Amino acid sequence: MQDLFGHSELKDIAKKVYDGERLTREDGIRLYHSNDLLNIGRMANYIREQKNGNHAYFIVNRHINHTNICENRCQLCAFGRDADDPKTYVLSLDEIEEKARSCRDEKISEIHIVGGLHPELKLDYYQEMMRRVRRALPGVIIQSFTAVEIDYLAKLHNLSLEEVLKAMMDAGLDSLPGGGAEIFAPRVREIICDKKISGERWLEVHKAAHRLGMKTNSTMLYGHVETIEERIDHMLALREVQDETGGFLTFIPLAFHPRNTQLETMKLSRNTGYDVLKTYAISRLMLDNFDHIKGYWIMIGAKMAQVSLSFGVDDLDGTVVEEKIAHDAGADTDQYMSKERLVKMIKAAGRYPVERDTLYNVLGEGF
Repeated sequence: MQDLFGHSELKDIAKKVYDGERLTREDGIRLYHSNDLLNIGRMANYIREQKNGNHAYFIVNRHINHTNICENRCQLCAFGRDADDPKTYVLSLDEIEEKARSCRDEKISEIHIVGGLHPELKLDYYQEMMRRVRRALPGVIIQSFTAVEIDYLAKLHNLSLEEVLKAMMDAGLDSLPGGGAEIFAPRVREIICDKKISGERWLEVHKAAHRLGMKTNSTMLYGHVETIEERIDHMLALREVQDETGGFLTFIPLAFHPRNTQLETMKLSRNTGYDVLKTYAISRLMLDNFDHIKGYWIMIGAKMAQVSLSFGVDDLDGTVVEEKIAHDAGADTDQYMSKERLVKMIKAAGRYPVERDTLYNVLGEGF
């Protein structure tokens, strides 16, 4: 396979990839500085097919954002609001239960709930939320609350991470999403989310969840003020934890949307399709111990997500139904995609559609 690279500047890296050798930090930086996108994609596609064959996964899920009141008010976020803002909202437990119940006929397999850091919402609110969602949707996997929210509850109640996670698990929580990771570098966090937990703390929350037997997702928010080196270091930190725990299900690169955020004044442009595809491909190459790389269509659009299936991505997320965080920041994608459309997209890309649950158990295929 490496002979396809001829005199390419990446031939030595290609040899490592096809020989199954782990790439180094320097390799990752070189890949980012290379303009040979198609050969980077070819390598990533090879790894993708080694791990997942021709399968492309999706899930029938539903998002709920329970409140946009948030103490942190991160510079990168257009969703969170101060408590006295007229556009704030808090969903009651009855409203959350009704949103969950309303999608029973959709045969969803996952409910995804994240929101702001609301100082008046205590642990018992979240526990009761889990119990009600479980009652409304028995058998559905609840993947909810970022590491930032778990840490906030721990500090609010003077509890350990494990104590909060156990309390939530007892009430019905099954898995953590990957939000809040952003870029782990302290320099970047000082600029884009100075009140948010550190990258080290984010990793501590997920390691605590893994120790309790919980599987979680991971993310990286890119395309703002970070350097190429900081992107690679972020991936390497995740790779190290995965070596230690094996608890991450997937990695989700998230393309930053600056509109309506405090960072909008920096005149940051949206990520180009070129950078999006390169980031997916390099993620697939660097994260050799991750089974899955997800192309989140909400952030990059359906067409780019479809192309990403040839650049290392094997998962397009799901139906979503309602998403506020990315859309408040200017995402112009739909907030819902039908199962039928997801299947059609996957087939048109030459892949074999597989419906999964959160844990990648197969629920249906082929269609």
